[in-house]
Amino acid sequence: MYIPKPFRVDDWKEITSFVERNASVHLITVGEKGEIFATLLPCVWDTKALSKGNFGTLITHMSRGNEQWKQIHSGEQALAIVHGPQAYISPTNYENKPTDHKVVPTWNYQAVHLSGILEVSEDIEELRKIVSELTDFHEVSREAPWSATETNPEYMEAQLKGIVAVTMRVTKVEAKSKLSQNRSKKDQRTIADELANSAKLEEREISAQMQKNLNQG
Repeated sequence: MYIPKPFRVDDWKEITSFVERNASVHLITVGEKGEIFATLLPCVWDTKALSKGNFGTLITHMSRGNEQWKQIHSGEQALAIVHGPQAYISPTNYENKPTDHKVVPTWNYQAVHLSGILEVSEDIEELRKIVSELTDFHEVSREAPWSATETNPEYMEAQLKGIVAVTMRVTKVEAKSKLSQNRSKKDQRTIADELANSAKLEEREISAQMQKNLNQG
């Protein structure tokens, strides 16, 4: 990923929190004939076991009817993109706009790229574990969490047979937070204030992130 220095994120806690908060990836792979496949998938990023060149395991599953998994050979590399909020930035927010007009629009956004080695499995017990992990992750904050063990056993077995397990051993992590850090503090405040009043949730989220940066100095 192209990351100019002002937009680079290196804080590990910030990166892992971002992925946990968004909890899905676009998994990008290349097929045997050069076809590009992409699927949006729910995920959990297990970062408990880390070492040099090993940034944990991305865990997800895919429909058996999806051609993408059939084109994946275990051990192949892939890219998983985690998207955050995005916002259009108008040049009308820049203080030099009325004087020299040397301004253009831009796009603010946050994203994390996880690259690594894929493994695909049809093992039912591994699938059961992955489904339980994904479910528990999303249910934990609910007042009365639902558990996969509550499902009719025969129905669950049938559902598990309709998916395949996909895991990625993450070998590279890139994180970008483009929030107008290359502009003056005054411009950043003006942009954040405008986005805070937007009708679009994503733009209000970008505003909140910009305000956080500004408050941190």
